[in-house]
Amino acid sequence: MRLDKFLKVSRLMKRRTLANQVCSLGRVSICGRPAKPGDRVKPGDVIEIRMGERVFRYEVLSDQEHASREEAGYMYRAL
Repeated sequence: MRLDKFLKVSRLMKRRTLANQVCSLGRVSICGRPAKPGDRVKPGDVIEIRMGERVFRYEVLSDQEHASREEAGYMYRAL
């Protein structure tokens, strides 16, 4: 699954366009390497998002295409 779509479906970002912008600015990395919006994510990957001074790290647990609000929380684990 594309990174920008994963961030939207898992509800880590509110909109896909926002996820796309954050990735394009170089604020997201996958397993320690800078990520582009179209990079693929798979279970086991670690996503790091930098927002200002804060850094958020998540492990991808599932990469399903669609998820309800309840299922979205099971797609990742905060580290």
